Amino acid sequence: MTQTPDQIHEVVREHYAERIKSNASCCGPSDSGSSCCSSESSLYPADLLATLPDSESTVSYGCGDPITLAALQPGQTVLDLGSGAGLDCFFAAKKVGDTGHVIGVDMTPEMIERAQSSAKRLNLSNVEFRQGYLEELPVEANTVDVIISNCVINLSPDKSGVFAEAFRVLKPGGKLAVSDIVTDGPLPDEIKKSLSAWAGCVAGAVEAGEYTGMMKSVGFTDISIVPVYFDQKTIDDAIGDMKDVIELNTISREDVYKAVYSAKITAYKPS
Repeated sequence: MTQTPDQIHEVVREHYAERIKSNASCCGPSDSGSSCCSSESSLYPADLLATLPDSESTVSYGCGDPITLAALQPGQTVLDLGSGAGLDCFFAAKKVGDTGHVIGVDMTPEMIERAQSSAKRLNLSNVEFRQGYLEELPVEANTVDVIISNCVINLSPDKSGVFAEAFRVLKPGGKLAVSDIVTDGPLPDEIKKSLSAWAGCVAGAVEAGEYTGMMKSVGFTDISIVPVYFDQKTIDDAIGDMKDVIELNTISREDVYKAVYSAKITAYKPS
């Protein structure tokens, strides 16, 4: 049965509220050691991790490094879509400095509470967190220099709405830099849905072409999408439980490896 947008929001909110309550990253320790996302140490470069205490860089729900992708500069205003426990916002705050400003938006109250307490503990006065939906951002139009997001847009039931809102709040010439889960390749829907559910924790990833098409439709230009494939062992482990869903022996394993991936995506709002 097809879920409504409200139902999808509630499922996602409950999932991540439970994760933060249990101090679990991504899909959490209950997943038999097969985390759906990479560890923080493999997602971010060592020099970036070194800007925060170890205790503040251990809760992550992402699938990439939008901070490096964004190439942030001092003085910029940055918006993080789906800021979670605040890790990327804290990295961004270090990059933009005291003259810059970082806004994190998340719909999960438990995430906002955790992020705010961490920001206070880190003494970061240039960061704030606002509760709200990505499809209805609590941010004024034309006020943001750079938007970042880490494995969150794929969870939205209205991705076109997210991109329209992102376009609205960006200043002319502003940049969108996100890491996200997308799909590609000639595979049955059952496989893609199963892999995207595993890789993104909640199913919702779409074809890369559809993803960039939605961005173009709201006005983004200079769109770039670079795939970052999961390692083969990780995919092998993930599809091991799918034999009851569909016959895998008729499908190329190479196609499976490339079917779902974490993409580095950048785009711009025309000046």
